[in-house]
Amino acid sequence: MAHHPVADANESSPFGTLTPDEFYARHSVAHGSNYVTNPRGLKIFTQWWTPLPPAEIIGTLALVHGFTGESSWFIQLTAIHFAKAGFATCAIDHQGHGFSDGLTTHIPDINPVVDDCIAFFYDFRSRYSPSLPSFLYSESLGGAIALLITLRPGAGKPWDGLILNGAMCGISAKFKPPWPLEHLLSLAAAVIPTWRVVPTRGSIPEVSFKEEWKRKLAVASPRRTVAKPRAATAYELVRICKELQERFEEVEVPLLIVHGGEDVICDPACVEELYRRAASKDKTLKIHPGMWHQLIGESQKDVDMVYGQMVDWLRSRAQHASAATVAT
Repeated sequence: MAHHPVADANESSPFGTLTPDEFYARHSVAHGSNYVTNPRGLKIFTQWWTPLPPAEIIGTLALVHGFTGESSWFIQLTAIHFAKAGFATCAIDHQGHGFSDGLTTHIPDINPVVDDCIAFFYDFRSRYSPSLPSFLYSESLGGAIALLITLRPGAGKPWDGLILNGAMCGISAKFKPPWPLEHLLSLAAAVIPTWRVVPTRGSIPEVSFKEEWKRKLAVASPRRTVAKPRAATAYELVRICKELQERFEEVEVPLLIVHGGEDVICDPACVEELYRRAASKDKTLKIHPGMWHQLIGESQKDVDMVYGQMVDWLRSRAQHASAATVAT
């Protein structure tokens, strides 16, 4: 079983003691990045990782990060892991996240974020043969965004599979603001949308990453905020969950749902309901007892096991999709 590259990180850098270029070379991947300007005039940061020859590219994979996340920190290590497994992998920083323009971690409307992802992901797919299968991988809020991508009519060739890691299909009651503030969110969002007024029960890193050194690494990013969610953003996160829960039956993409059993941010019960109601003919649910919201925050043994299962799932679907293409 291949080690997930987080094994080479330390509490201050995802690359440990290496430079980024040295890290990519060690893991036999090439890296590129670019800014694109979206229709709202915001510069959006994009990047990609591909396996170095003689490794064969067996599919494309688009990564969708979560709230307060970015494509250059933990999720980059997962991108490298998937690239080493044969997938041309790309990611985007949502508006207000990472290196992209926008008010920090402010997403008052999810639809433009979905638009940005669709535009870049389909552009990235077009760089490769249309016969290559294409997949989505997502974490936390990224899971909600990825589901909305697959539900967007007329977006292009359907995806061959979606991995939901700690997906935000419902915010846990253990993390949501206490009543009555939750019920006042719509008013706060309308009157003071950017006010960081919304309390949560503990900071996101504290309740997401089980290993302490990984919590330190999470907050070591100079582009990460540990501030409270803004009112309009919090209201939108709650609204997204309600919308998705009303549309679970519309989900048809092949699914691998992976979740920590002790996730106190995104409720495991909600992804269990998605699994039951999704129309997908190919769907797998793995709830890992005792694990937290960020599965990369577990012990290296558990990280290697969980992400090894994801690689196996991707490879088997890629082989199946390629075989079906050849047959037609």
